[in-house]
Amino acid sequence: MAEAFRSLNDFNKWAYMILDKNNSNPYRLDVSIIIVNWNTRDILRDCLCSIFEQIRNISFEVIVIDNASSDGSVEMVKQEFHKVKLIENRENRGFAAANNQGIKIADGRYILCLNSDTIVLDGAIQKTMNFADKHTDTAVIGCKVLNPDMTLQPTCFMFPSLLNLFLSATFLSNLFSSSRFWGRERMGWWNRDKVLEVEVVTGCFMLVRHKALEAVGLMDESFYMYAEETDWCFRFSKSGWKNLFYPNAQIIHLGGQSSKKVRQEMILQTRAGILYFIKKHYSYLEYILCCFLFSLHALFRLPFWGSKVLFGPDKLFALTTFKAYLKGVIKPFGGWHSLSSKKE
Repeated sequence: MAEAFRSLNDFNKWAYMILDKNNSNPYRLDVSIIIVNWNTRDILRDCLCSIFEQIRNISFEVIVIDNASSDGSVEMVKQEFHKVKLIENRENRGFAAANNQGIKIADGRYILCLNSDTIVLDGAIQKTMNFADKHTDTAVIGCKVLNPDMTLQPTCFMFPSLLNLFLSATFLSNLFSSSRFWGRERMGWWNRDKVLEVEVVTGCFMLVRHKALEAVGLMDESFYMYAEETDWCFRFSKSGWKNLFYPNAQIIHLGGQSSKKVRQEMILQTRAGILYFIKKHYSYLEYILCCFLFSLHALFRLPFWGSKVLFGPDKLFALTTFKAYLKGVIKPFGGWHSLSSKKE
């Protein structure tokens, strides 16, 4: 059977279509909220409370996929949130694979991929869904994201490219972050105050039209964690769908609550995801050059973190980061696999 499919994406698309055909009424609800959890019990509780407190006048379900947490997350959900559908994985399958598990059993005409370290504010989910209903050519919609102190957390960005990685590696994107050219990848010139078509919707809040999945299939599970939403948005865009940012709905995003527990691995995993994206969608020459740029990116940051190890207040944090960048100088030359935390 494998020979019949050119890529994992083709297989995912086929699997989704089979699933859809076997479901006589695939859109029984307005939205299916999918949350992947790994050892964020207390934060997950706050997230779930905000969902049930804020949603009004729409039909919905909440699906939590737990990636083998050891902090009592599963027990908490079972005891306190009886309406939540819970999938318990025996191992950490990664963000993309876990989301796919939720999508396969979702009954909503929209899928909301929501991070466990978020708080939903002021009816954000139904506001975004109502906006999506008016923009039927849109696959993915993101909302405004705030830090815990209610300041803006910039979200949505451009697709990775050789140029964007060069600007990041050489600090030019940081030095001129508000420039439309130099700060292009993170869109530092934009205040996130208006509806805008974007390339990538940040994965902490992604409202996805269920019908659009028929065009592109599920998330690519090779990403494991990071850049899976970039790949998804790229595939939606190539299939003719739009990705939009909607500023009139808001959430709070704490950020990195799972990954900070394994900071060194996640610094490398972020780069693995981006390199896999480049390898998958661009030329081999661009992929090789991007491997070199990631090595250069890490090399340029070693002096800063080395000084933090010697003179900074949090020497353990600095040492962990220094070690990650030290590995980041060498590992990119082994390709994206050498940087990935995924266990084959």
